[in-house]
Amino acid sequence: QAPSDKVIPIISQNEVRNPDGSYQWNYETGNGIKADETGTLKKGSKPDEGDFIVAQGSFSYTGPDGTAYQVQYSADDENGFVPQGAHFPTPPPIPPAIQRALDYLATLPPTPEARP
Repeated sequence: QAPSDKVIPIISQNEVRNPDGSYQWNYETGNGIKADETGTLKKGSKPDEGDFIVAQGSFSYTGPDGTAYQVQYSADDENGFVPQGAHFPTPPPIPPAIQRALDYLATLPPTPEARP
């Protein structure tokens, strides 16, 4: 698909940055794209760690096929970027025989660590 020369207007755009490092922003475009995010500054728990942002947000848009898509996400130092959306693929169910084997393996005592 060739790029369009059409200019898409920004319908609304807001941004707030606070002295404590927290922030909030959102926007909406003329072609129906919407996005928002809030974030807070979190102190590292170890002396050698710096501060980092913990964020939550979402965005939505209509795909070329007319389908409406929405994604919610969170991002932090422990889990990284974690998006969620109804349109994301999901893994197939684990076959029963494999699940039984996994359940059995989980009941076994831990093995000693390998020695170098």
